[in-house]
Amino acid sequence: MQTTRHDWTKEEIYEIYNRPFLDLVYEAASIHRENKDYNEVQVSSLISIKTGGCAEDCSYCPQAARYHTELEVQPLMQVGQVVSAAVKAKEGGASRLCMGAAWREVRDNRDFDRVIEMVKAVNDMDMEVCCTLGMLTENQAQRLADAGLYAYNHNIDTSEDDYKRIISTRTYDDRLNTIKNVRKAKLTVCSGGIIGLGETVEDRVSMLQTLSNMEKHPESVPVNALVPVKGTPLENQPRVPIWDMVRMIATARIVMPNSVVRLSAGRNEMSTLEQAFCFMAGASSIFAGDKLLTTPNPAFVDDMAMFELLGLKTRDAFKNGRPANTRIAEETV
Repeated sequence: MQTTRHDWTKEEIYEIYNRPFLDLVYEAASIHRENKDYNEVQVSSLISIKTGGCAEDCSYCPQAARYHTELEVQPLMQVGQVVSAAVKAKEGGASRLCMGAAWREVRDNRDFDRVIEMVKAVNDMDMEVCCTLGMLTENQAQRLADAGLYAYNHNIDTSEDDYKRIISTRTYDDRLNTIKNVRKAKLTVCSGGIIGLGETVEDRVSMLQTLSNMEKHPESVPVNALVPVKGTPLENQPRVPIWDMVRMIATARIVMPNSVVRLSAGRNEMSTLEQAFCFMAGASSIFAGDKLLTTPNPAFVDDMAMFELLGLKTRDAFKNGRPANTRIAEETV
């Protein structure tokens, strides 16, 4: 049984990442299969509840107001619209609904009040609820937790050294502080990064070191392949080789053996065979639905057909129990 560690060195992770490909996949698959539910995949659906007009300058993101993309700015959705999307996602096989808003940080206003109502409504549907809303204060994280939020997504994107090349409108410490505030509210953490930004292998290793040496590993670790969007500074980046995605997933599985490693952005360009390699290497979660915030993603029906082919099954919501601070948990005590 793989021991959970929080003291990985860059040298150790670098050695794992660079192992002969089949040896790396075999070790990661062996660790993954130590979990009796290795063939279960947690299916999430990600929707954009407020699109475009963001003040940030993330070089990969079409939602930044300063970039000239074809994205249509849309205001914050109504609660009923979110519930309709959640119903569709649940019918398609998703156990978690993730809601993303193109904000730099959460503000204590009527929009945040509406997000709180969205969280309550989806939680009442017996679905796990995740939000990614930008930076959070401790009090804001607690409000979300009290409403029934299950997880908060806040990716660190890349290494600390590479970070300033990609984003200048918030710091690496800003991201880590938000994760700390989420932990204080006893929410589960969803945090990973993106490859294909023009980073080095050393940057990838450093990012994994930051995640794996947290006091508590993120419960979910998304591994995203950059989807270049015309009008953004990274529009001409080449597609990430599938071998790099598999190496990242396998390495994440080895250094964070109990985390859910999510095969995230970039799946639309992957064949079923390529995705099968990712599942073999330790991926245990996907985003499903025809759109991933603003970029194309495989449809639910296609993913369910792939699951049947590969002998995979969907994971039930709240399999590890509800967080102790959710409304439903309190009502059932």
